[in-house]
Amino acid sequence: MRPLLPTTTTLPLFDVAASRRIEARALVRSPDLMERAGLAIAKLALALRRGEGPVWVACGPGNNGGDGRVAARWLGLHGTPVHIGHDAPQHPAIVIDALLGLGLNRAPAASLRAAMAAMQTCGAPILAVDLPSGLLADTGQPAGGHAVRANHTLALLTLKPGLFTGEGRAHCGRIWFDDLGIAPDEPPTADLLGPPPQPGRSPTSHKGSHGQVLVVGGAPGMQGAARLAARAALASGAGRVYVDLLGRLATEPADPGRPELMCGMPDELPQAVGVIGCGAGPGIASALPTLLPQLPRAVIDADALNAIASDAGLQVLLRGRPPGSTLLTPHPLEAARLLGRDIASLQDDRLAAARELAARFACSVVLKGSGTIVASPGQRLAVCASGGPALATAGSGDVLAGWLGGLWAQQPTAGAHAIACAGVDAHGRAGESGHVLRAGDLIERLAARH
Repeated sequence: MRPLLPTTTTLPLFDVAASRRIEARALVRSPDLMERAGLAIAKLALALRRGEGPVWVACGPGNNGGDGRVAARWLGLHGTPVHIGHDAPQHPAIVIDALLGLGLNRAPAASLRAAMAAMQTCGAPILAVDLPSGLLADTGQPAGGHAVRANHTLALLTLKPGLFTGEGRAHCGRIWFDDLGIAPDEPPTADLLGPPPQPGRSPTSHKGSHGQVLVVGGAPGMQGAARLAARAALASGAGRVYVDLLGRLATEPADPGRPELMCGMPDELPQAVGVIGCGAGPGIASALPTLLPQLPRAVIDADALNAIASDAGLQVLLRGRPPGSTLLTPHPLEAARLLGRDIASLQDDRLAAARELAARFACSVVLKGSGTIVASPGQRLAVCASGGPALATAGSGDVLAGWLGGLWAQQPTAGAHAIACAGVDAHGRAGESGHVLRAGDLIERLAARH
């Protein structure tokens, strides 16, 4: 058993169907699996309890409840006072939430919601077994809007996607994991990203060895977005970074604070990684018919995504680009526009939405948000567990787009999916802070870790 985050390596995620298959086969090989699970829960509950009051074990009817009852027995053998039931004892030291688990597919019944509410208001820390009750394992959404907000969650046997995306992180608290000594015997549904490898630089390299990036965006009044993207590309190590600010006067520098950045288009556009759309406004629509066919690799963000969403001709150009050469970086509202859906239905199943976007536009997609999803045709989904609310600030998405472009410039043979996974995880880790991060400071944190 170990605390899971931050991850130290890429880990497998298994959806409900896969987790049930793995569990069924594991029970055949290891009939004592529930005993192991209950013992793990009891040990963690003892470590986390506050005070000398009873351990309240709220058990449901399924395997999740069975795990809770075994934990209660182990706790009793240890001499710890235990209360089993749906009603709260006086002054519990900790609550073990074993009401609902993997099999939930609808809103909890009224009686269970009452027990969930009692757990939430009893004043004791909550340890959820496998999943907080009411949280859907595949999507990270509360079923019918009702789910426990736990202080700790002990995932058992397999890790489920819903722990890490949607509302999962807000409901799970600190996530722990115990595989119960069972190795998964089928391929994962998705990957939980670990820290990306750090490619070395040759001692004989020069700026021409590390590629070039072209940032196109920054309409009047929004030039900061393009400049942030360009600064991020530069900080990642890209050899040359050009900034084409829409509406810029010929006498204006690309960025007065960063004289390393160059103005306008590079002479050899087909060799540049394009970062298109940051702060671009509606004017980017007229540039896309030229840029999409010419740029060998492109990171498409912000207003460029909105232009594509409203123009069938641009969508045809996008789908016609070579495989592995295009990366879209929408936030949920931009993604909903691209799919012609409302944002609520998209957020209901973020993994499915990212997969649909990748298939529809034949490119890699970074669906931003809590538990960012990376999806690409023919590739396994990836979920990013790094990051947090410090990234909920203006410009952090522009920094991500620029960082991705800069990484790609230095790794010209890498596909969009690999670049997206590496860049998203690095961006998230740099953004883990107890305070809101200004986008400019985020760039410096990225550079310091790179």
